[in-house]
Amino acid sequence: MATPSRSTFRPIDSVAVTACTIPTDFPESDGTLAWDRTTIVIVEAKCADRLGIGYTYADVSCAKLIDSLLRHIVEGRDPMDTVDSWIAMTRAIRNLGRPGIASMAISAVDIALWDLKAQLLDLPLAKLIGACRNAIRIYGSGGFTSYSLEQLQRQLSDWAQSGMRMVKMKIGRPPEEALTRVRAAREAIGSAELFVDANGAYERKQALALAQEFGGSGVTWFEEPVSSDDLDGLRLIRDQSPAGMNIAAGEYGYDARYFRRMLDAGAVDVLQADATRCGGVTGFLQAAALCASHSLPFSAHTAPAIHMHLCCAVPNAIHLEYFHDHVRIERMLFDGVEGPRDGTLAPNLSRPGLGLQLRRADLLRYRD
Repeated sequence: MATPSRSTFRPIDSVAVTACTIPTDFPESDGTLAWDRTTIVIVEAKCADRLGIGYTYADVSCAKLIDSLLRHIVEGRDPMDTVDSWIAMTRAIRNLGRPGIASMAISAVDIALWDLKAQLLDLPLAKLIGACRNAIRIYGSGGFTSYSLEQLQRQLSDWAQSGMRMVKMKIGRPPEEALTRVRAAREAIGSAELFVDANGAYERKQALALAQEFGGSGVTWFEEPVSSDDLDGLRLIRDQSPAGMNIAAGEYGYDARYFRRMLDAGAVDVLQADATRCGGVTGFLQAAALCASHSLPFSAHTAPAIHMHLCCAVPNAIHLEYFHDHVRIERMLFDGVEGPRDGTLAPNLSRPGLGLQLRRADLLRYRD
């Protein structure tokens, strides 16, 4: 038996991290949270003349954790052994707690390492993983509860008219306005599918009553009608919601055990995952495989410039979220961001990795 050869690539030279806080273009809110700025934590992993980029949307403390701990674990490792680096990082944060900031820090580094590996091999990330499609469907996502009815209708209508066949709005703040806003959205988007996202704003009976009402407006997706920690509640609403309405959750999953519990509970019709939270590319692929083992469809949460590649390599992925806030930030800070075409996103296969390059001047402008 032949002895496996060692990598022909030199070790990872360095890992650097930058946090940028960018004001929103309008105050934003959902059913349980309000914000007027978003922080993106960007990791750069360097090997030879190649630079891998990864990022997450998190607090500045995430960048501090990467700089003080994770970069020292990754530097000097083989850039081809992304899973080895991922395992080492997950072990290193044992006493810090896996959910939350630690997983988001691992996610940003892991994405950068996969991007670096793909660049060293001169392959688009989707091709490195193993593509099963050339493009993935997207749904326009925004419709914040802080928007007036006119703003809501204009944003959703623009997406529908651009070729997106699905659009999503926020609900839950204030609770009594949900039906009015949903009906206004339906009026604005014509025959496009309408998704709603409560971000866990409702109690079980509230959510059940609204699900029945939303059915009359053709709502086909009810995301986090109750807290994603209430698996019994999600299962109840899934069982009793109208035919044709999918119950979705999973964006706050940080590890495979979370997704397994949600799937084993029968809590969702569609599982969501976010590579910028659940352990990067490595963790996202684990979540997709678990979802496939339950014969359920899979959807990616936000960060479209990253998830575009991943969803083109996941057979049970049905769409990804084209989130207003993240689309705006990705366009501001990166060159190479792909735009929608007929309601889909497709990786540019002429560029290796994620196909992104940092805009240094803009990065410095917003740097924390």
